[in-house]
Amino acid sequence: MPTNDVRGPFQWALVVPVAAVLLLIATWSRHEHWLVLVLIAGALVSSVIAAVHHAEVVAHKVGEPFGSLILAVAVTVIEVGLIVMLMIGGGSGASTYARDTVFAALMITLNGIVGISLLVGALKHHLVSFNPSGTGSALSTVITLASLTMVLPAFTTSGRGLEFSASQLTFAAIASLVLYAGFVFTQTVRHRDFFIPVSSDEHGVITGLLDEDGDGHADPPTTREAWRSVALLVASLVAVVGLAKMLSPTIEDAVEALGFPYAVVGVVIALLVLAPESISAVRNAARDRVQISLNLGYGSAMASIGLTVPTIAIATIWLEGPLVLGLEPVQMVLLAITVVVSVLTVAQGRAKAQQGVVHLALLAAFLFLSVQP
Repeated sequence: MPTNDVRGPFQWALVVPVAAVLLLIATWSRHEHWLVLVLIAGALVSSVIAAVHHAEVVAHKVGEPFGSLILAVAVTVIEVGLIVMLMIGGGSGASTYARDTVFAALMITLNGIVGISLLVGALKHHLVSFNPSGTGSALSTVITLASLTMVLPAFTTSGRGLEFSASQLTFAAIASLVLYAGFVFTQTVRHRDFFIPVSSDEHGVITGLLDEDGDGHADPPTTREAWRSVALLVASLVAVVGLAKMLSPTIEDAVEALGFPYAVVGVVIALLVLAPESISAVRNAARDRVQISLNLGYGSAMASIGLTVPTIAIATIWLEGPLVLGLEPVQMVLLAITVVVSVLTVAQGRAKAQQGVVHLALLAAFLFLSVQP
């Protein structure tokens, strides 16, 4: 995990959350001027980075695999907040915000984070190794969640179009929570060793668990520093959700002005909240800890569905309008290809750079088809 050092001339990780909250309060009622919007955008990006930084500090304190779990949940809280705020704002694309954002997060995590991690790790270390038992269970949970919440609505007959009926949405929400909770128990209690970085020989064959005590990392933060990061993490999350609410009309206007489909709004949200986590995954891959990178990628994909769908299901109690969760045909094809490629990648427990390139090609296809469907 990264160092917890936030000292420096400006102590950015301490200043950003506080400054962002103050900006949120000061501009909440009046934020139409372009200069104010620029400040809000800058504060939003900075707050996302600060939130993930403080999540990493807490993660470094508790160790793996708890660290990856904390990062995934922190990022998902940001994502859920942004989705709810955009849906509250209304607009012609409000009914598909949740689907488009969650699907974008799936493509970015399963192909982007996984792909760049495998590519960077394999280019630097020739082969990268990971535990297929733990990673395989994570992938199977993600596939099941995606199928239950986004594939089935395209084939059910009780709801309208690509929507679930009320009872079906309730079932999907409960099933998502159960699946996510079951995986968290598996990852952190019953089979924790399956999610810890492994050591391997020159052929990529696993030889045991990696010795984290001699890895040269910075010492874990003190309890006081960890609690300070918890408080600053909460402040960062509040700032992100509030600032995104104020910036959402501008994002929608920009997408419309460029002539892009409304689905691009979901892609922008997912890219925004997952960018810092992607950097964290790449850093771990460069240190030959691809297992942590995969924990981050699949954990984020799982949390994105397992926590977002239940939250949105509850939000529909007071939110007006339809909730479209079912995938369009092109999205379904991309998901199916991603599932097949991911299974082939995970099954071996080791990967070459080419497998990273394959995943990144799928990500590029998703991004291009989002703009030009």
